[in-house]
Amino acid sequence: MTKNTSSQPIETSTTAPLSPERIAALIESLLFVADHPVTISELAATLDISAAKVEKALAILAESYADRCLKIQRLGKRVQLATTPDATPYIERFLGLSISSKLSPAALETLGIIAYKQPVTRPDIEAIRGVSSDGVLRNLLSKGLIEVVGQLETAGRPNQYGTTFEFLKYFGLSSLDDLPPLEPDENTPAANTEISA
Repeated sequence: MTKNTSSQPIETSTTAPLSPERIAALIESLLFVADHPVTISELAATLDISAAKVEKALAILAESYADRCLKIQRLGKRVQLATTPDATPYIERFLGLSISSKLSPAALETLGIIAYKQPVTRPDIEAIRGVSSDGVLRNLLSKGLIEVVGQLETAGRPNQYGTTFEFLKYFGLSSLDDLPPLEPDENTPAANTEISA
């Protein structure tokens, strides 16, 4: 694929403004050819439009995918085009892939902690789990389900972990907002207050 190397702008001031539907179609084509998640600002700059118009177009796309095997996946200000979980077995068969490897209970537990508490450090994870998490974290990093998103400004500068787009794909989520809400722990003061009220 060749990029437009001409110095001519794609749209000039005499050109009519793009409709929301046209912007959505153009964004779909950009996400289709992108080999990595794209930021809202990259899309806005490419189309020479505001971030608000990009957001509106993404909402149009998401709605149009309601009955299709595509969806807009979002992590913060980055988005990508992805397939829905119900298409996975057919895609794996078409591409000759084996069924996705299963995660161990320890990996799922650690991944759950990271998903809900991110950004979170290894000591924080181990305080919740009560066991060492070095091996599990290495496994999740190698699978691309988590990534280092920063370091704490404390002694030893421990890494902070967060989930990735691969995590969203693995669990068939469009964004972290799709995670089920955590049920309150019966031992927390808030829960005890509600019970006694």
